[in-house]
Amino acid sequence: MNLKELVQNNLKLNTSKIYFDEQMTKHTTFKIGGPAEVFIKVENIEDLKQILDFTNKNNIKLTVMGNGSNVLVLDSGIKGIVAKIEIKKFDFGDDFGDTLKNQGSNQTFEECPKNQDGNNFEITVGAGNKNIEIAQSLLKHELTGFEEISGIPGTIGGAIRMNAGAHGKEIKDLVKNVTVMDYNGNIKQMQNEEMQFEYRNSILSKEKLIVLEATLVFQKGNKEEIQNKMKEYQNWRKEKQPLEFPNAGSTFKRGNGFITAQLIDECGLKGYNIGGAEISTKHAGFVVNKGGATASDVIALTDYIKKEVYKKFQKHIELEIQILGN
Repeated sequence: MNLKELVQNNLKLNTSKIYFDEQMTKHTTFKIGGPAEVFIKVENIEDLKQILDFTNKNNIKLTVMGNGSNVLVLDSGIKGIVAKIEIKKFDFGDDFGDTLKNQGSNQTFEECPKNQDGNNFEITVGAGNKNIEIAQSLLKHELTGFEEISGIPGTIGGAIRMNAGAHGKEIKDLVKNVTVMDYNGNIKQMQNEEMQFEYRNSILSKEKLIVLEATLVFQKGNKEEIQNKMKEYQNWRKEKQPLEFPNAGSTFKRGNGFITAQLIDECGLKGYNIGGAEISTKHAGFVVNKGGATASDVIALTDYIKKEVYKKFQKHIELEIQILGN
């Protein structure tokens, strides 16, 4: 029995949606990549637990992803099951323990108060909520603290996994706790310090854990000031970053004591291309898809960049984008 038949005969999901031989160009901001053998939009916790149980019992490879904004899918695609986490929530202090009980879990957690010390507001958001969605909801409720993060493409789950940041703020600065599921379907809540947040990294890249939701802390602010800051950062992104072409965000991590994009620029590499992949003429830290780029083009180009930077500066640079596939 092939994987498609196994899935059709055994996975009876509640609301999540299953697709076969799904082109990953439709699910990544790079618009690059071959097909996923099985692609599932996971909308609730119980469906995710069922998928994990199924993949464990049948020894099927599972790839978990968010909005696909920081990934490069290989041209050969992804074997097994790709689970795109679309679990959404925006909750002012609701007790997540009650939610878990309703979905068959015996675990309970302390209730998160709506207002702590009369100033800090704790909001619980789902891993599948997009950053811009959260930003707009916070603006509506006049809560500040998320403006710097608001323009980062992707979901909160992905932002937490890589400790995303911009304009001097990282997601770790806002996180109180994160609720995760391991690959055996067990759920636990982890406090900020347990997440081992580092520059563009967290415990999630070391252990097989899936973000379900997170409680973030904000302050009361002025709606006009919040809106102005969001517009300022949005305009900065439009001016400085190549948003007009498909890309996966910053291609390389910042170096230890140096700015990687600056070194690439000083190598004279802006505009250099291999196939449809090009080093942005606007920002040397971005590789963009100028049209028809393949994953092979991107990998060849990033390898060339690494070699040229090392040749000129004797600096090793590291990819920030995640490579998915076989």
